[in-house]
Amino acid sequence: MLDLLPDLCDSFPQQVKVFQPIFSSYGGRVIFSGPIVTVKCFEDNSLVKELVNQPGRGQVMVVDGGGSTRRALLGDLLAQAACDNGWAGLVIYGAIRDVATIATIDIGVQALAACPIKTEKLGAGTLNVELEFAGQIIKPVQ
Repeated sequence: MLDLLPDLCDSFPQQVKVFQPIFSSYGGRVIFSGPIVTVKCFEDNSLVKELVNQPGRGQVMVVDGGGSTRRALLGDLLAQAACDNGWAGLVIYGAIRDVATIATIDIGVQALAACPIKTEKLGAGTLNVELEFAGQIIKPVQ
């Protein structure tokens, strides 16, 4: 079952879109999927914090952090809140922190890298906008 994606790519070559292989898996859940919620933010995880504390209903949060690895957009407390609130996972085009603890949490987390420095909370960010990174255009499910 862990090799489902190659089978899907073989069966549906025109429909399946795959990110460029720039992400690493950090969460306790290796395979995850769900409707997409998008967040665009840069070195400020205010909106991520707000969303993980709301019901996730099996959704995947896709966060465009501009590819910055200077500040972490997700830490163990936010990952645990996302898990507790029913999010399936997060894909972060940026950095995370607390990777040893996040690896023990039953949530999918894909990110570019680890960085121990937290973000400032300035309230910046945009919700449910079209994103483009890693060779794909990501549209939120509305």
